[in-house]
Amino acid sequence: MSEHIPRDLSVFHQLVSDMFKWPATPGEWEPYRLNDEQLKFFADHGYISNIKLLEEWQVDLLNEELAEIIDPAHPDNSLFYQFFSNSSTDPGSVLFHALGAWRIKPGFHDILWNPAFAMAASQLLNDQNIRFWHDQLFCKPAKHGGVVAWHQDYSYWTRTTPMQHLTCWVGLDDATTENGCMYYVPNSHRWGLLEKPNLTGDMEGLLSVLTEEQKAGFNPIPIELKKGYGSFHHPLLVHGSYENRSDRPRRAFVLNVFAEGTVSGSDETLMPGTPAIPKGEPVGGQFFPLIIDRKLT
Repeated sequence: MSEHIPRDLSVFHQLVSDMFKWPATPGEWEPYRLNDEQLKFFADHGYISNIKLLEEWQVDLLNEELAEIIDPAHPDNSLFYQFFSNSSTDPGSVLFHALGAWRIKPGFHDILWNPAFAMAASQLLNDQNIRFWHDQLFCKPAKHGGVVAWHQDYSYWTRTTPMQHLTCWVGLDDATTENGCMYYVPNSHRWGLLEKPNLTGDMEGLLSVLTEEQKAGFNPIPIELKKGYGSFHHPLLVHGSYENRSDRPRRAFVLNVFAEGTVSGSDETLMPGTPAIPKGEPVGGQFFPLIIDRKLT
């Protein structure tokens, strides 16, 4: 019996399926551009939400892929950077969390080259070329889905500099307050870099490091979204999500990117299982592909 050799899709830096069509001319990019009002809202508040990124059939395809790779026995499981069937610190809750799905399944690979995502990400990072940082899957099962504690994304990413990063969260189910949608703390992207908490630990752990002024401005708002819709947020925006006690799952994926020219801040490997990029060298190569070159849009 021959040994199974995983097919690592990270070697392909373009679409590998017919899930999306990459625009060929500036005119074909126009439907995907955010407007000035949306860009101003992001600059003022640190986030923007309710951006349609996927059609229903695309969501269905991704959920089919997810049902396969969520199984720890999946033959390509070794391609994940990290894989936690349950990363919750609460023994009564479950939070599936994994990084690296883009290497395993064509749909999760091609969402990096979704034109609606790529153009919006570039615009929100001042029209720069965008490179992929890493993806995440967050799945909260019905009735006992765990929390994602209040945190800032960049507090986990300081091994890359300068801070010119962006996060996109996309629902694979309708996300509501009942099933554990994301909450943002508007304007918290101006608070500077805070200590990083345990991402799946005490929901309120971050509050202990806030100043009195920050506590007074800690006014989270729910980001309820239909499946296939997404939100983008600044790397310092405080956000988190409560447990899922509803009868419905809450599945989602996250795409994290940075502007081209970001450099390694460490001689250690940036993602588990990938070659180290020497400190001070630009981050790129097989595992950090260029998503969009704005000269071509």
